[in-house]
Amino acid sequence: MAYWHGIDYLESIMMEWKQPAIDSTHSLFESQKTTAQQWRRSSLQERIDRIAKIRSWVKQNQKEIRLALWNDFQKSEVETDLSEIYPITTEINHTIKNLKSWMKPKAVPTPLAMMGTKAFVHAEPKGRTLIISPWNYPFNLAIGPLISALAAGCTAIIKPSEMTPHTSGLIEKMILDLFETSEVAVVQGDAKTSQELLELPFDHIFFTGSPQVGKIIMGEAAKNLSSVTLELGGKSPTLIGPSADIKDAASKIIYGKLINCGQTCVAPDYLLVHESIKDRLLDELKIAIQQQFDPDYKGIENSKDLTKVVNDKHFRRLDNLLENALNLGAKLEFGGKRIPNHRFFEPTLLSLITESMDLAHEEIFGPILPILSYTDLDQAIDYINSKPKPLALYIFSQDKEETNLVLEETSSGNVVINDCVLHFMHQELPFGGVNTSGIGKSHGYYGFLAFSNEKGVLKQRIGFNNASLLRPPYGTKTKQIINSLIKWF
Repeated sequence: MAYWHGIDYLESIMMEWKQPAIDSTHSLFESQKTTAQQWRRSSLQERIDRIAKIRSWVKQNQKEIRLALWNDFQKSEVETDLSEIYPITTEINHTIKNLKSWMKPKAVPTPLAMMGTKAFVHAEPKGRTLIISPWNYPFNLAIGPLISALAAGCTAIIKPSEMTPHTSGLIEKMILDLFETSEVAVVQGDAKTSQELLELPFDHIFFTGSPQVGKIIMGEAAKNLSSVTLELGGKSPTLIGPSADIKDAASKIIYGKLINCGQTCVAPDYLLVHESIKDRLLDELKIAIQQQFDPDYKGIENSKDLTKVVNDKHFRRLDNLLENALNLGAKLEFGGKRIPNHRFFEPTLLSLITESMDLAHEEIFGPILPILSYTDLDQAIDYINSKPKPLALYIFSQDKEETNLVLEETSSGNVVINDCVLHFMHQELPFGGVNTSGIGKSHGYYGFLAFSNEKGVLKQRIGFNNASLLRPPYGTKTKQIINSLIKWF
């Protein structure tokens, strides 16, 4: 489909999608209060119906989703289907299949000291929620959290990114087609709009973005004691040990790094490769780039499969990172070509990286891949641990002892062994970071829990019970019972 011919069409119909005027974000927030209370009693089928109609809309509007992503990123149909549509449909299918068991109260064991009681954990909706989504996967990362919110029985206000206006407009149209604003609503705007929303006492805030903005979100949430899920980012390292299958590793690393042109929170940010295989890996990385993005040798700039940088601001940021590294002594191993007016940034491999370079400290979030070497595994582990805890860590190794050592001595949100980024698609795994790379988990059951309050419930029998023996007036017998409890229970 020639997406570039669809820009005028999309912009013309976007005018019809604008949300009806709301007096303020406050009145919109208040309009969801009654709904949130009603939805606390929503049945399994009612929640499934809300989620299922999103699936139907997505399937019926795949062309429109592809068009929006093309206009924002020049992203190919296949990559849009893989990275924006498939994660949503599989999240919906997984949620519908498992929601009954998630909603069911979970019985917990009874300690001996509590004999006669029954206890269980009841997952109740948190209530009114705010979802602030990013620009890099604008459809996926807005609708994914919404599915979890609806599964938990919550209402939601979505604030999509202003940096991807076509996709944000499409999200607004979808929500208007499917929900009343008192149930789910979209509020568009810039950072000022986000600030206005953050002043409201939401029951939960789900934010995806940078660690810097995540600190602001958490600070604002603290004013209302709103719980938060922060899906942040960071410098995800990729360690390639001497036992790795080099050809296999190179192909997977290039795919993981260059999907969405590197604008992925879990993309490999830098490589730590054993010195003995560094040159061979470099050769295979170059081959992998050629095979994936220029198999006909027509120039990578002509590839239909390499997404563009989202806007001029981020293009300049990447340009500055590269120039800074080169000026401070980095060696250009591959790539480096840039076409600013097309926001084309060629996949770029750099070596001779030093800590004086900006890209050694900043999350790159683009198609620049720094390559560092190590001679001793402890040296590599120390380097990883010298940085803030990453969202993901990738290990390429066939040595179980080496792999286990890295797992035990490093901390990260997730780990993938002998591949990259695929953990995001695994619905049974919790997805999220740790400390500066995030707080809380999402996806599947963990996303359901993020928007739920796990309420502990204890049921005591009527009449005499164990606790009756511990009531005043306290005497020798009471003291003996308590001493026994301390000693044996």
